[in-house]
Amino acid sequence: QQKDVIYKGKASARNGSFEFSFVVPKDIDLEFGTGKVSFYSDNAEFDANGVYESHQIGGVSANAPDDNTGPNINLFLNDENFVSGGLTDNEPMLFAKLFDENGINTVGNGVGHDVVATIDGNTANSIVLNDYYESELDSYQKGVVRFSLSNLEDGPHTIKLKAWDVLNNSDETEIDFVVANDKDLIIEHLLNYPNPFTTKTGFYFEHNQPGQNLQVRLQIFTVAGRLVKTIDQFNYSPGFRVGPIAWDGLDQYGDFIGKGVYVYKVSVTSPTGKNAEKFERLVVLK
Repeated sequence: QQKDVIYKGKASARNGSFEFSFVVPKDIDLEFGTGKVSFYSDNAEFDANGVYESHQIGGVSANAPDDNTGPNINLFLNDENFVSGGLTDNEPMLFAKLFDENGINTVGNGVGHDVVATIDGNTANSIVLNDYYESELDSYQKGVVRFSLSNLEDGPHTIKLKAWDVLNNSDETEIDFVVANDKDLIIEHLLNYPNPFTTKTGFYFEHNQPGQNLQVRLQIFTVAGRLVKTIDQFNYSPGFRVGPIAWDGLDQYGDFIGKGVYVYKVSVTSPTGKNAEKFERLVVLK
């Protein structure tokens, strides 16, 4: 069936020629017949397309790989900066990076052998993502899935992604996330790493105002309340996480601060005037 895609990927063309390879999934019709190869190319100036409809598909290889391990799955929301338990809005982008030595099964012929996402354990409304998987350039072993979720309710959720390789081995992974209404500016998961530190550290936080140029002020205080350092900067954040904001452990005068416990405050203001602040502690080792 032409609706069942055996492989979809990208190959580099050099001097007008290209080549690619992949492992054919077990989940094909074993009867021999003709498959259709569809081509599209572009070089940012011209594009081209074509088809070849006489490629023979069918049978089973006597030298099929011996593989009993499912795909490796890295699951995020919006971008790779996402950490499980983080904030997002009610229309996040599901983003997954998949790898398998023999490739990912997206044929859709085998019952239950799809790339599937499940939200909050609701298997009745699982999302089949076969059509949203695409191999990386010049590789059949790794690729990405991107899918826009929508109409998620405010509050905590979980999302699970399950995938199969072409030899019908599966694996799955799950992450937690919190949908935060963007009516107010919210800061969560404020931290610095490393902590404790000796000469440098980086500050990170999550927020619910993606795609905005946020004004960020970081202030470090002694436990007695004396201000020792202020860092002001603007951070354009396409996702929901900012960082690292680097600090070299120097005070306002360029001197190293003494060892001990300090308090820091992050204040964030959006272009629309929304603001929020949060406090945490850090330890300096000398």
